[in-house]
Amino acid sequence: MSISIQDVEHVAKLARLDLTEEEKQTYMQQLNAILQYAEKLNELDTEQVEPTSHVMELVNVMREDESRPSWPIEQVMKNAPDEEEGQFKVPAVLE
Repeated sequence: MSISIQDVEHVAKLARLDLTEEEKQTYMQQLNAILQYAEKLNELDTEQVEPTSHVMELVNVMREDESRPSWPIEQVMKNAPDEEEGQFKVPAVLE
């Protein structure tokens, strides 16, 4: 399988890209190189390899749901650009 200039033009049209002739040639060569490499991967013997969705086993990291003390309000507001009565002041987003 290989990519032609017409394939590149079709994809560029779908993506609404205006490519120069030089860019079309470059992308055609790059896409063909990718396809050649993918075809090379098909030569590997994977008969003994179990199908998997991840290389590493995924494990959920859970902790006990327990209450902890909050930060002191003075420390929370220390870097706030503007605050009032212990609350962040922000510009109005609604008119």
